[in-house]
Amino acid sequence: QVQLVESGGGLVQAGGSLRLSCVVSGRGFSNYAMGWFRQAPGKEREFVAAISRSGASTYYTDSVKGRFTISRDNAKSMVYLQMNSLKPEDTAVYYCAADLIGYNYYTNEYRYWGQGTQVTVSS
Repeated sequence: QVQLVESGGGLVQAGGSLRLSCVVSGRGFSNYAMGWFRQAPGKEREFVAAISRSGASTYYTDSVKGRFTISRDNAKSMVYLQMNSLKPEDTAVYYCAADLIGYNYYTNEYRYWGQGTQVTVSS
């Protein structure tokens, strides 16, 4: 049984930073490509960032490039999302996803999902 638990969300002022963490229980973490997604009120869930199994390759949606950094620690079964220069439009519930189906990192086709953590950026 694979379970994902996100943490690190909260309320921050515009321009501030937050670091999201996601711990993955169960076997096989190092075999999973990992992703972060977000869903704002009234909007569809959208891709934010992804990282390959080794961590050598990373992928970002255009709106967060240069501000967010995804990383992973395979020894700890953890994936992180460092978010800097936050903007009010980054406000959303952020979800961690594991085990990409296929090869397109920008899709939402992952087998396992966390419950999400709320990020609120005030102006």
